[in-house]
Amino acid sequence: MKRREFVGLVAGAAAWPLVARAQQGAGMRRLGVLAGYAANDSLGQSLATILPQSLAALGWIEGQNIQIDWRWASADPRLYQSYAAELVALRPDVLVVQSSPAVAALRRSLNAIPTVFIMITDPLGQGFVNNLAHPGGNMTGFSDYDPPIASKWVELLKHIKPSLASVALLYNPASTPFADLVLQTVGPAARSLAVTARPSVCRDDANIDAAMKLARNERGGVLVIPEVFTTVHRDAIVAAAARHRVPAVYPDEISTTHGELMSYGIDPAQVQADDQSQDGEGYRACGAADAARARRHSNGVTICAVGSIRAGGLECRR
Repeated sequence: MKRREFVGLVAGAAAWPLVARAQQGAGMRRLGVLAGYAANDSLGQSLATILPQSLAALGWIEGQNIQIDWRWASADPRLYQSYAAELVALRPDVLVVQSSPAVAALRRSLNAIPTVFIMITDPLGQGFVNNLAHPGGNMTGFSDYDPPIASKWVELLKHIKPSLASVALLYNPASTPFADLVLQTVGPAARSLAVTARPSVCRDDANIDAAMKLARNERGGVLVIPEVFTTVHRDAIVAAAARHRVPAVYPDEISTTHGELMSYGIDPAQVQADDQSQDGEGYRACGAADAARARRHSNGVTICAVGSIRAGGLECRR
């Protein structure tokens, strides 16, 4: 499934509460969007373009019968709660929310607005839903990763660098409330390969550079956890990895378009690829809270150009 098709699913999920409320009376409907991306990020621009287009295909035309209020947190932990409060105060008919910190902020607001979340790692493990088949409450949505995938990232690092002695998990705790779930998976996988694993907490570009330098000194590699901080700062991560010649594995295909060494995971648009028609029927039958179900998605390895292999401190043999 392409990114446009995925956002079309999100638009369809968001549209069902709008339909229900439109039947109660005519007038302009309101959609609030709280995204962890930066507005000028490629993923942010994609969301800002495709979501209105997808809604329009369903009859919801921005400026005619729907108003969209956007808030972009840019992975800044100070903005999530204030933006969540702003959107709730606008009393939209439905909310679309991207990133775990944004979901958590909306949950703390104790609102009852129908909410569709997207790109959330293990929503059950994070306590955002009570059950994957029937989420309950006012939230439903689309997941991306299950924490056990991190064991494969460790295996890939060890495979491309057999002398690997350690792996560092790079993330910002302020935007990664699920980090412990990933660490619990990485630990046993690393031990089985005689590799040590540790967290590498980063909050800015200087931290990222220091983390890569430490990984180099430890004869190690880096696992980049999928979260909004590492997305917004991916150029700094790639540059630091190349500068210190540290091999790193990234969580999605989009990452390897920026010069990264390797990714193992999904295209962020390939969420809910098998459930397109069923989700629409689910909204008709069950209501917003129980319609969307998290699915496991096919993952793929992407390896970038020879230059990036050498930049990662690896040999390129023919």
